Amino acid sequence: MTKKIILDCDPGHDDAVALLLAHGNPEIELLAVTTVVGNQTLPKVTRNALSVARVAGITGVPFAAGAARPLVRNIEVAPDIHGESGLDGPVLPEPEIELDSRHAIDLIIDTIMAHEPGTVTLVPTGGLTNIAMAARKEPRIVERVKEVVLMGGGYHVGNWSAVAEFNIKIDPEAAHIVFNETWPVVMVGLDLTHQALATDEVAAQIAAVGTKPAKFVGELLDFFALAYKDAQGFDAPPVHDPCAVAYVIDPTIVKTVKVPIDIELTGTLTLGMTVADFRAEAPDDCTTWAATELDAPRFWNLVTEALENIGEVDF
Repeated sequence: MTKKIILDCDPGHDDAVALLLAHGNPEIELLAVTTVVGNQTLPKVTRNALSVARVAGITGVPFAAGAARPLVRNIEVAPDIHGESGLDGPVLPEPEIELDSRHAIDLIIDTIMAHEPGTVTLVPTGGLTNIAMAARKEPRIVERVKEVVLMGGGYHVGNWSAVAEFNIKIDPEAAHIVFNETWPVVMVGLDLTHQALATDEVAAQIAAVGTKPAKFVGELLDFFALAYKDAQGFDAPPVHDPCAVAYVIDPTIVKTVKVPIDIELTGTLTLGMTVADFRAEAPDDCTTWAATELDAPRFWNLVTEALENIGEVDF
């Protein structure tokens, strides 16, 4: 049985790798791709998603644009990490597929409602605006979703502030909605994704695939490495978003712990913090998990194998 997912993203270098992994892995059935403001403005990240679809040779999957701004707050983007396009580095091919006419939240709702309960996993790798809006517009999706596996947050570290991660901090109200619904939520946060480092050895492994999509990923990672070195001092960049897809493919690659998690909405210094309460064993009604440990070699093997499965694509 394949794992059916909706990928909600804001490409973004690591979102692009997540999309390639989802498309190239035979365990995943990519039902839809939706975009949300985040790493760059909505028009930019939406074009990036369509460009990556061409790189991957994706056809027959609906892509839809979603929220152009957070629920309450002003737009924050991350050009210091992702550049002015949101996907600086490689030359982006012209998209070949058209956007779905629906708003992303309607595509999300329609897709979930069209499948059997407990069969669709939501994989948000950007801010949680679309997911929160979908849950509010059609509350029935909450009991139908298998789980929400999101890249965001962190229980020890932040990156957009001392304690808050970018995807959560740019729309903390949306994150609060998502984390406090009754669906299962797996937080694949910075504590985990900072173990997914694109080292020189990883770059060589990807380059050895030898295809145009693999070269595209290599160029993505080259830019990402320089940006992360300048912005946050990393010797090798953490490639966050595909970790969430990898968990869906094979949960044994990512260790998790059941723990209550909530979102700080009012702290002067802690806005957007994902507060995980490790003081005692999680209660029976807890529906949130935090990712703690990554099997990095197996993770990178999944990425490489996905590129091998995609094969040569002319773009």
